[in-house]
Amino acid sequence: MALNVNYVIRETGSNLVRNVGLTVASILTVVVSLVLVGTSFLIRQGVENATVKWEGGIELIIFMEPKIRPEQLQAIEASLEADNSGVKDFEYVDQDRAYMEFKQLFKDAPEMVESVTPSILPPSFKVVPNDPDAGSVTALREQYRNDAGVKDVVSADDTIRTMKGMTGFISALVFFAAAVLAMTSAVLIFNTIRMAMFARRREIEVMKLVGATNWFIRVPFMIEGFIQGLVGSLLAVASLQVLNRIFTERLNQRGIELLSSFAVANGDVTTISIALLIGGTVIGMVFSAVAASLYLDV
Repeated sequence: MALNVNYVIRETGSNLVRNVGLTVASILTVVVSLVLVGTSFLIRQGVENATVKWEGGIELIIFMEPKIRPEQLQAIEASLEADNSGVKDFEYVDQDRAYMEFKQLFKDAPEMVESVTPSILPPSFKVVPNDPDAGSVTALREQYRNDAGVKDVVSADDTIRTMKGMTGFISALVFFAAAVLAMTSAVLIFNTIRMAMFARRREIEVMKLVGATNWFIRVPFMIEGFIQGLVGSLLAVASLQVLNRIFTERLNQRGIELLSSFAVANGDVTTISIALLIGGTVIGMVFSAVAASLYLDV
C-alpha cells in the first residue's frame, strides 16, 4: 500500500494532539537535556580558549611581603634585570595599583572592597619568561620563591592546571546529568509512541486486514517522534544561543581581560547547535522507530 502524504500528516497530527501531555513532557525533557549537553560543550570550549590564550604568554607573578624593606625590593628588581636568560620582561605593581586592580576585579562585591586597604595588599612583579615552557616557568618560580621579602610566587600554569581540573569535573557532572535526561527523553518518546499505538490498536488491526504494510503503519508514528525531537532540539538551540549571548555580554560589561578569554565564538556555538539539532532529531526518530516496531502487533 503506497503512502499518502495527507494520510501521514493527518495521522501524525492526530497522535500528537491525542497524547499532548506526554508530547509536551517529551519535548521539554529533550530541551533540558540538550541545553545541558550544549552547556557542557560551551564550558569545555571556553576553557580551551582561555588555555590557548594564556599558554601564548605564560606569566610569573612574584608577590612581595606587604611591608617589604626597600633594599629587599631593590635586590629582587636588580636580580630580574640581570637575569637575561630566564626573564624576557617584567613589570612592578605597587600597592596602590594592586588596590585598583582589586577594586576592578571585585566591583560587584562592594563589601569586600570596603574591607581592604592598599596597605594590606602585596606589591608584586609580573614577569614574562623567555621560554614559556611549563618546565622553564617552574624553574624560574623556584629560583625566586625563597628570596628575602618574597611572600609567594605563582604562575599561569598553576591557574591553568587548577582551572582545567575544576571545569573538567563540572563539565563531566553536567554531561552526566544531560545523559540521564537524554535517556529520560528517549524513554518518554518511546512511551508516547507505545501509548499512541495501543490507543489505535483496533485501527491497526483493520489496516493490516485490508493490506497495509508495516512501514505504512509505522511512518506516522516515526514522524511523530521525529517532530518531538526536532522541536525540542530547536528550542534547546535557541536557549543555548541566548545563554551564550548573555554570558558574553556579562564578560564584556565586567571589562576584565582575564575573563574575556572564556568567551565562545559564534562559529563554535553554531557547530555545537548543529550537533544538538542532529542529536535531538536522531533520538526522536530512532526511539519512535523502535517503539513502532516492537508494538506493531498490539
